[in-house]
Amino acid sequence: MTVAVSAGVALARHTTIGTGGPAAAFAQPQTLAELEEALRWAAERGLGVAAIGLGSNVLVADDGVDRLVLRLGGELAAVAAEGDRLLAGGGAPNAVCLHRARSAGLGGLEFACAIPGTAGGGVWMNAGAYGSDWSAILARALVATAEGTGWLTPAELGLSYRHSELRHGQVVARVEYRLAPRPEAEIRREVAGLVARRKATQPTNRRTFGSVFKNPPGQLGAGRLLELCGLKGYRRGGAVISEKHANFVENAGGATTADCLALLREARRRARERFGVELEHEVVLLGDIAVT
Repeated sequence: MTVAVSAGVALARHTTIGTGGPAAAFAQPQTLAELEEALRWAAERGLGVAAIGLGSNVLVADDGVDRLVLRLGGELAAVAAEGDRLLAGGGAPNAVCLHRARSAGLGGLEFACAIPGTAGGGVWMNAGAYGSDWSAILARALVATAEGTGWLTPAELGLSYRHSELRHGQVVARVEYRLAPRPEAEIRREVAGLVARRKATQPTNRRTFGSVFKNPPGQLGAGRLLELCGLKGYRRGGAVISEKHANFVENAGGATTADCLALLREARRRARERFGVELEHEVVLLGDIAVT
């Protein structure tokens, strides 16, 4: 193995919420060859695989994860502009992608300033905000598996609202965005406005994993529904539903994943009882955990 694989790495320090137990195996491949090697290594051992990006939008079981957990770096986190295309590694932070696009005078990625994740994570869940999402700007994605690597189009990825057909074991190695020329000053103004809006409405200075639930179709947004259920400030252990936005769970100090799950279950129960709505969680669960 040219890529180092470590056992028992605590995932709490690799997640934005700061909870979760150890990974059975953990690796940080820097090249496509290293990623493919790591995937084959896991397959030979019958070990599942999960990529965690920057650790946002993920909730890891307190008992840990019996998988090879990957965090992409090196050339798999690099970003470059070519004409109207932005080429990014799957592990490239959205903030870096936006900076490169702005410097190249390419617009379309502005909405991603509200999404503290990676290019690959955006593809994985068709992330979106402020009226746009990955499906609107994605040209194609290079997806690696133990069986091989190939480019997939948005249609082949099955992108829909906060969803793709990708599954654990399929890792987004590279992303190609199709953007449009836009003056850098305009991009800066729009991003500044979106960032101010986000800071005014979301707990950006707290430890969270991002939005908890998808907005139910034809209903109020999930945050407003949960606010009407009286859940702002509701606490279990070290986890609390944000006073600023009820669709966020904060680590108020010493939170466990079990605390977070208790809040998610209570939120679903109240939304079901008061509004007859079955909220679907947006956060990815890793390990032997579930939200009922």
